[in-house]
Amino acid sequence: MTMFIYWIIAMILFLIGIITFVLNHKHLLATLLSLEFIVLSLFLFLFLNLMMYDFEMFFSMMFLTFCVCEGALGLSILVSMIRTHGNDYFKSFSILQC
Repeated sequence: MTMFIYWIIAMILFLIGIITFVLNHKHLLATLLSLEFIVLSLFLFLFLNLMMYDFEMFFSMMFLTFCVCEGALGLSILVSMIRTHGNDYFKSFSILQC
């Protein structure tokens, strides 16, 4: 019964992350934070699935490594956008200026 509650909590966290990703499209930082929230909820799904079938947790460490790489890439894009445009608004960023 407790595993079912954990699955429901992970699903609610994932849906909240998707909703915030869809609704917060004004700033790049808010979008990146919602993407990291989605990744953490997916990590919770993965961790629960691996625990349920008694698998090793090596794949979860590899997943976290890729998530950290994705977060660093997003932050580098944010820094370069702020240096070139002065803010992180999506409306000030045009694809024609590249």
